[in-house]
Amino acid sequence: MIRTLIFVVLLIIVVLLAAVFAWLNPGSVQLNLAFAEVDLEKSQAFALTLAVGWIFGALSATVLVLKLLRERRRLRKEARLAEAEADNLRSLPLRDGG
Repeated sequence: MIRTLIFVVLLIIVVLLAAVFAWLNPGSVQLNLAFAEVDLEKSQAFALTLAVGWIFGALSATVLVLKLLRERRRLRKEARLAEAEADNLRSLPLRDGG
């Protein structure tokens, strides 16, 4: 319940900040993307830049998470093999030294 309330409040704050930004920065920007020229409002260009940065950041984090998951899977497999080897050694009869 509290988490949802905090999320809604933060969302409202972000929307209000975006509206203030758009109101304080009227006008448009012309972007040349090498294959097309686009005319965007400054607030739209800012939001698009943030979205693209967020996407690239999420993709970068995903690569790291996948590496960590693979490492965890490998370590769990090694732990299972070590436990099985320890169980086998425990089940061997003890030899008397003499």
